[in-house]
Amino acid sequence: QVQLVESGGGLVQAGGSLTLSCVASGTIFRIASMAWHRQAPGMQRELIAAITDDGPDYANSVKGRFTISRDNAKNTGYLQMNSLKVEDTAVYTCSAIIQIAPVFNGVTYWGTGTPVTVSS
Repeated sequence: QVQLVESGGGLVQAGGSLTLSCVASGTIFRIASMAWHRQAPGMQRELIAAITDDGPDYANSVKGRFTISRDNAKNTGYLQMNSLKVEDTAVYTCSAIIQIAPVFNGVTYWGTGTPVTVSS
């Protein structure tokens, strides 16, 4: 079994910063990629950042303000969020494509999310 657990969400003022963490645990052979998504109230879930062996990629809405990274040794991904705006308020969820053994293909796992509220 593989589990993803996010942390680091909370309340922050506009212009502030937060760092989210996503820890993967369980039977893990390799994490092929990690990604962060967000869903604001009444809106569809949005993919905002992803990182693979080829590097990071970002949605235009967060490019230049958010930084995704990963620590393979710790099976942990991070999302550094700077210059936060009120419109960044959402539940942030991580996902990862994980192989549990070399003979298996990667499977996408999801965390349960951590809320971020940006006040004006």
